[in-house]
Amino acid sequence: MTLEPVMRSAIEQADRVKGATYPNPPVGAVILDRDGQIVGVGATEPAGGPHAEIVALRQAGERATGGTAVVTLEPCNHHGRTPPCVDALVAAGVSTVAYAVADPNPVAAGGASRLAEVGVQVIAGLLADDVARGPLREWLHKQRTGLPHVTWKFATSIDGRSAAADGSSRWITSEAARADVHRRRAAADAIVVGTGTVFVDDPALTARLPDGSLAQHQPLRVVVGEREISADAKVLNDDSRTMVIRTHDPHEVIKALSDRTDVLVEGGPTLAGAFLRAGVIDRIIAYVAPILLGGPIAAVDDIGVASIAQAQRWRFDGIEPIGPDVLLSLVPA
Repeated sequence: MTLEPVMRSAIEQADRVKGATYPNPPVGAVILDRDGQIVGVGATEPAGGPHAEIVALRQAGERATGGTAVVTLEPCNHHGRTPPCVDALVAAGVSTVAYAVADPNPVAAGGASRLAEVGVQVIAGLLADDVARGPLREWLHKQRTGLPHVTWKFATSIDGRSAAADGSSRWITSEAARADVHRRRAAADAIVVGTGTVFVDDPALTARLPDGSLAQHQPLRVVVGEREISADAKVLNDDSRTMVIRTHDPHEVIKALSDRTDVLVEGGPTLAGAFLRAGVIDRIIAYVAPILLGGPIAAVDDIGVASIAQAQRWRFDGIEPIGPDVLLSLVPA
């Protein structure tokens, strides 16, 4: 049987817990019995809780014996807050383990070799690109660089304007696009805006469900700049925690957030320009609406480009319709 559809189910499990597993990676797992039927599914629980494989194995029980485990990340081989997942897989008697991405952490790596040593068939690299560009994108970046993964997210008209000439910007994009923004916020560790955005828009910077209620996971709200913000600003309410960083230097902001993994920059054109000039943006997410606004308010200010030859080059990582809008994902070229 092909295991790709099963891995896609594991990816869905991992996506479901993004933002809730920090500092552990969001991992999904599916257990098949010896006849190829799904008998257990699971995702990593918050830090200190069981990993995805353990959750799925508990659900499967004795039906895991002789079966197959499909996991988005190579099962861990070390004892941290929880015992090694490879021990649980061996004890459960699974005959095959398929995983997408090898664990880059030398402390936790080696699970595949350990499984092979005791006679478990190991399938490596199953839908690895889908996982590396999906639920594990930010965590893998943190493992490679030691720095949080930074995404600049913005909404714009097709002529690149983030607001009309009078400053109004609600709403450029559709309800579907805004719902997607809240989903991404709920998966992030932190959201960064400048004091200018707080003064002009007074955003709450919360992640909300379609019914308007607060999502279970709320990212840290980060306000950057040297101006004092009002004590009544929504960003200081009790819906989530807030950090105020008195600097204009993006590198200082990244340093202050060095313990985080997934950071969203949602500020206005000035903040976006500063982060792009500093070269600390790892991904761009743009929601582009089929409207024209004209006027002077562009999505980004000066990024230090004086000629075409100096242009920052990016490549498309994904393009998809979202309601009447288009969602563009870009990474550095």
